[in-house]
Amino acid sequence: MTAAPLLTVGNLQAWYGRAHILMGVDLQVGRGEVVALMGRNGAGKTTTMKAVMGLLDARTGSVGFDGRDVSALPPHRIARLGLGYVPEDRRVFTDLTVEENLEVGRQPPRAGAPAWTPERLYALFPNLAEMCGRRGGRMSGGEQQMLTLARTLMGNPSLLLLDEPSEGLAPRIVQQMADAVRALKAEGLSILLSEQNLAFAGAVADRACVIEKGRIRFDGPMRTLLDDEEARRAYLAV
Repeated sequence: MTAAPLLTVGNLQAWYGRAHILMGVDLQVGRGEVVALMGRNGAGKTTTMKAVMGLLDARTGSVGFDGRDVSALPPHRIARLGLGYVPEDRRVFTDLTVEENLEVGRQPPRAGAPAWTPERLYALFPNLAEMCGRRGGRMSGGEQQMLTLARTLMGNPSLLLLDEPSEGLAPRIVQQMADAVRALKAEGLSILLSEQNLAFAGAVADRACVIEKGRIRFDGPMRTLLDDEEARRAYLAV
């Protein structure tokens, strides 16, 4: 018997003012699966993440998480159910140290999710271990990205929404982020990853969903997308 998906999104519609951004997005994330949500700038990737997390008022459709309808819940209640969100713009607390930022994200361990402590996260992100007393405002963009991810993991989520983790980062940091995503998958964490970098997504994702103009145009194994030059040219080429 096939296990039910951890996340199920159905006919998701979203607006910014009068601009209709999402036009019926359907996608699923299975337990322990890494799904890459791919598309050009402005295709609707970040809007999908925000809509799933309850951060947009102007939205319709269904969002099911771990067997529960969370469509009408506010973001803080969705987070407490075990859905973690790492935004593209990082949002670290610049006046707090690395250690203090991690404590802000702490939630109790939950059944079915990896249990994270600062010590385990320092092992996953050695850069953070070396600067645990440094304030967030004195870190590089790549270090802040790692800290934002680590802070979210302190909430012990069973599903992670990870928005553009490689955007604007040095190649060395991008590789570290890819290694971290693979390590999280090995821990059994489910991940919905918004990404434009095909090489990054191809290195970590099991499946790809390609969004164009607010609609899912491709949903299948990552390997299929990597091998389909026509689909890549149609939906991902700049």
